[in-house]
Amino acid sequence: MYGWIWRHLPGNTWIRALISLLLVFVVVYVLFQYVFPWAEPLLPFNDVTVNN
Repeated sequence: MYGWIWRHLPGNTWIRALISLLLVFVVVYVLFQYVFPWAEPLLPFNDVTVNN
């Protein structure tokens, strides 16, 4: 998969590396801004079963 992405990016090695880094930052941003807040209520991390 990564090889396919690398071959389809334009430019030489440095430009491809810069575009790849930019794509990683965009994916991380989208995950933290949209996906994780949407999924957080669906996850059982706040279901505590320990009583005082």
